Amino acid sequence: MCRKHIMSKSFSTIKQVRGESIVINPLILFQQKKNNTSIMFHLLFVVFLLVNVATCEDADGRKRGLIPAMFIFGDSLIDNGNNNNLPSFAKANYYPYGIDFDGGPTGRFSNGYTMVDEIVCMWTAEQLGLPLIPAHSEASSGEQMRFGVNYASAAAGILDDTGRNFVGRIPFNQQIKNFEDTLDEITDNLGAPDVAQALAKCIFFVGMGRLMGCIPSILAKSNSNVCSEEVNELILPFTNNVKSMLLTNLNVNLPGSKFIYIDIKNMFQDLLTNYRQYGFSVINRGCCGIGRNRGQITCLPMQTPCPNRDQYIFWDAFHPTEAVNILFARKAFNGGPDVVYPINIHQLATL
Repeated sequence: MCRKHIMSKSFSTIKQVRGESIVINPLILFQQKKNNTSIMFHLLFVVFLLVNVATCEDADGRKRGLIPAMFIFGDSLIDNGNNNNLPSFAKANYYPYGIDFDGGPTGRFSNGYTMVDEIVCMWTAEQLGLPLIPAHSEASSGEQMRFGVNYASAAAGILDDTGRNFVGRIPFNQQIKNFEDTLDEITDNLGAPDVAQALAKCIFFVGMGRLMGCIPSILAKSNSNVCSEEVNELILPFTNNVKSMLLTNLNVNLPGSKFIYIDIKNMFQDLLTNYRQYGFSVINRGCCGIGRNRGQITCLPMQTPCPNRDQYIFWDAFHPTEAVNILFARKAFNGGPDVVYPINIHQLATL
């Protein structure tokens, strides 16, 4: 259930309008098969696929959402529990993670909501009708999958080898395979025509591979307390290439699908420059962690976090606080082309 918030988080979103299954990946070739055809791309995106009959009213005449389902792919910024039962060092199913989330720790790498959680709640507020999306590890029945599934896994990356120092994780390739298994199960239950109709209105969300030179773990590597320009410069070619790909390739050559790009880099730059205007006061250390900038060792079990979490940009050594996740989600949902391009999520959902 979405809850109300009182306050003073590079994703990509895909809307399918003809039902083609499309996966976009920034660094490697990726393949998704549909009707014995293969579509390959190279760049960065996370995919949401939600399956439900695309209707605006249910059998009782109650208004249903414009978006039947959403499927989510990514890493720890949007993982909501898929690593909980893995033999992994990348877990967040312990206190104080989830200290501000109804029900406590769930596996989210935040004190509360992730960015995706708030986007879903924005849809609910707009009568678009989605509940919080369950983790794949917890969605064992068709009923649990009817509004979508979150396949994101902490320490995952586009390459299969990414994050192997954390041992257990679910790489992007495996997340896509898990989605295919879900699609097979739903097709068996609903039948191919109903699934195809539903997919035509679903949203896919991909968020993976973002790294900023201003996170506490990077700041902690030196005594200067200054962002790493070397790390930040690694992001620029990627951002420019993604936008170019969207404009000159995917949105032009795949007219049956609509792609948008959420520019987390620009959001973070604006936030770090104007943090006081957004109600934040602490920008260079984590709310929960150990060592310099509270970023040398990330948040440990039962560690006491900062009490004024809504004042902090960073929750731990790597991840933003719920307050930042909510801020970025609302910008992605209603923002202008400086942060979400070429249209925002609300406009995408109502096409």
